[in-house]
Amino acid sequence: MNATSEKTCEVSWFSALCDDDYEFLGQPDPMLASSWEHCRNIVMQAEKGGFDNILLPSGYALGIDTTMFAGAIAPMTETIRLLWALRMGEDWPPQLARRIATLDRILGGRLTVNIISSDLPGEKLDSRARYQRTLEVMQILKIMLNGEHLKYEGEFYNLDLPPARISTVSGKCPPLYFGGLSEDAREAAAKACDVYLMWPDTMDKVRETIADMTARAAKYGRTLKFGYRAHVIVRETEDEARVYADRLLSKLDDEAGEAIRKKSLDSASVGVTRQAELRGAAGGDGFVEDNLWTGIGRARSGCGAAIVGDPDQVLAKLRAYQDEGIDAFILSGYPHAAEADLFARHVLPQINHAPLVL
Repeated sequence: MNATSEKTCEVSWFSALCDDDYEFLGQPDPMLASSWEHCRNIVMQAEKGGFDNILLPSGYALGIDTTMFAGAIAPMTETIRLLWALRMGEDWPPQLARRIATLDRILGGRLTVNIISSDLPGEKLDSRARYQRTLEVMQILKIMLNGEHLKYEGEFYNLDLPPARISTVSGKCPPLYFGGLSEDAREAAAKACDVYLMWPDTMDKVRETIADMTARAAKYGRTLKFGYRAHVIVRETEDEARVYADRLLSKLDDEAGEAIRKKSLDSASVGVTRQAELRGAAGGDGFVEDNLWTGIGRARSGCGAAIVGDPDQVLAKLRAYQDEGIDAFILSGYPHAAEADLFARHVLPQINHAPLVL
């Protein structure tokens, strides 16, 4: 295979900060538990492999703190962007804006931000309120990080502040990546995010969601980029990839898998529910369409499917998503460092990829 002149896309990897790394799904392994050393090694492997960006996910009961990790890993990297996951409501927005600008400075302008709207520990807001708070934070961040005076009156925040002294390298707000399938989530995304993220789904649903979000954003005079978050299993042959997928599940107890899924704070969201529906629609081998395997979701809340196949099949699947309008991919695999190396050697060189430009 040779790289072609297909449309450029951003290709990101994933660092397992939230206790989500396994050799066998559902079987905790002390060597793969979230720690500074382990997650640092995943980031450095992804940078060595040539990935454009890496998602640093955020949990509460799970794993290690994302903000502290991002600040520590930033000066150790040279080329890879960081996609820093932030839960709305954890930080006072003006302070969050200063924190974003500081981290972007440390990175030399390589920061991107993943906005998360799930409940906070001990909190239970209805969907409308949660996404209204998220919308307000996104709007405040854009005003402040674009260097403008903030005069904001909202349901959650009423602020009148000059711009902070410290700014990002570009003088603009970093790209805000955000996802959600509920009506409230879609409207918040259409109004304020830059990259709308989707979890795995069938190609017709991907097409339908992109069309819906494009129309919603247009109502507000905006355009969106689109991202797709999925796992991947790539091997020399399709048979080898499928054998490895089966191996991942070979020690999984269904009760243990259910317990893992329920640990997430957003385990009852519309998006998670859709992942369960996708799993239910799959055939007996777990495949819901060509090369899209839902077995991952048996032991994971949220992103619950993997692109499985040989390098040509994985590449073809990614290009099919691009043809539907996907601009960025956030990929992962088990174990994360090993699968990053396999993808970087066998698929990434065939993709025309670069950091996303808005």
